[in-house]
Amino acid sequence: MASWNSAPLEIAYEFLGWFGFSVWSISFYPQVFLNYRRKSVVGLNFDFVLLNLTKLSSYLIYNASIYFSPTVQKQYFEQFGDGEMIPVAANDVAFSAHAVLLTLVTAFQIFIYDRGTQKLSRVAIGIVSVVLLTDAVCFFLAVPTHSWLRFLYNLNTLQVCLTVVKYIPQAIMNFQRKSTDGFSITNILLDLSGAVAGYGQMVVQSFDQGSWNNFYGNIGKLMLSLITVLFDSLFITQHFVLYPAKKTCKAEAFVEPGDDYIKQHLLPYSCEPRMAGNV
Repeated sequence: MASWNSAPLEIAYEFLGWFGFSVWSISFYPQVFLNYRRKSVVGLNFDFVLLNLTKLSSYLIYNASIYFSPTVQKQYFEQFGDGEMIPVAANDVAFSAHAVLLTLVTAFQIFIYDRGTQKLSRVAIGIVSVVLLTDAVCFFLAVPTHSWLRFLYNLNTLQVCLTVVKYIPQAIMNFQRKSTDGFSITNILLDLSGAVAGYGQMVVQSFDQGSWNNFYGNIGKLMLSLITVLFDSLFITQHFVLYPAKKTCKAEAFVEPGDDYIKQHLLPYSCEPRMAGNV
């Protein structure tokens, strides 16, 4: 396995990696705290949570397998050459494990807090079912030949597809409600910072090694960073430009006409009158 050629670039790589891990990991907490404070998950799209959990679980399996498995690493070096470094860092494994845990916490909050009339869509359930079935088929096809790296690449391809799909329900929900209430923008700002740091980490490693195989060997991380930047930019535009928070009570615009239940449960958090002495 190759080693670093430049000590400063190695330091930059480690800094970007753990910085990305920190902000990406912290990005999960604002939504958890927001749900806890409101005792409600109204405004958080459940399809987003389910798709994100499936995607992150796939990403964890991919990262942990390449980082810890000598068999998978051997197959990687056979494909890309012994002079290459493995494309997965310790911070990638740490992030994906932490992300799965926090997404499970968010999913648990959906069960215990007020959900209003929101529920999972059949489309999301269908997508997850197809992904899990495809994963199972790819696994059993890999068993006879022990082609685990190919299986992981297939897994990675599916998680990239889920990265695209998972953001769409929340973006559409924000558009339909003309509001981002209930969806933490702090989460998105931190998520964007982590994506930029992850991409920068790959660039630093490629410069040091004088090879772009790092990008080819971990196309999942590359696409994860680029897609995240794209959708986070959309959410930021929705929150600050298209649907900025109003100081006056505008709950009627949150949901479709006639959905009084969601209006009733969003009003206390978005339009609560301030009494003397309230902060």
